[in-house]
Amino acid sequence: MKQLIIEPSLWALFPHSEVGVLLLEEVNNTEEHHQYHREAIEKQLQEAGEEARQYLNEPVLSQNPVVAVWREAFSKFKTKKGVRSSIEALLKRIEKGTGVGSISPLVDVYNSVSLRYALPCGMEDLDTIQGNLRLTVSEGGDPFFALGDDEASETLPGEVSYLDEAGAVCRFWNWRDGQRTMLTNQTKRAIAVIESVDPSRHDVLVEALDALAQWAEEFEIGKVYRKGILNRENPSVEIE
Repeated sequence: MKQLIIEPSLWALFPHSEVGVLLLEEVNNTEEHHQYHREAIEKQLQEAGEEARQYLNEPVLSQNPVVAVWREAFSKFKTKKGVRSSIEALLKRIEKGTGVGSISPLVDVYNSVSLRYALPCGMEDLDTIQGNLRLTVSEGGDPFFALGDDEASETLPGEVSYLDEAGAVCRFWNWRDGQRTMLTNQTKRAIAVIESVDPSRHDVLVEALDALAQWAEEFEIGKVYRKGILNRENPSVEIE
């Protein structure tokens, strides 16, 4: 059985980190379905963006606690210039007033969760994952084709990444997903992760995971068949 495994190299850097995991089946991420639920989903995304302003109380984005904690985390492993956590990227749009636009039902829902709870959240097409999915410190050289890029890249030695048997799934922890495992209109099963490196926000992580499950089913986007939180004492879960 395939598993999501958080490996010891990650715990060595972040012993108190947690990852919420949600598995969905019977997914309907089509544009036709989006049309049916468009108004409600887009309203939720807009409201989440407005709620996210509560996290922006400092004059400099990186000084806000929910961003600063990830800046500190990213300083502990190998990155490249300009790489930031996904939650910083979303909050930067809110700060600038550009907002977060609608993409697809599942993407809109997990972006809403990410904004509302100020935690990095991502989702992949589960059926495109080859073998086990590992959150680990990479040895480097894992192939990756990022969303929005025209050329392939490779992981760096010492970077934190999600990897499977075919290469990288998401680089620099939650910086950017790859084209190989991205959600599409054909997605039938999906895996979502919500990440926290701040132990004081455990209850927030639990609420965020519950909200993601609730909204996915409320908008009839998918059916939840597994949900839980991984930590150092419970570092893996079956994802089949």
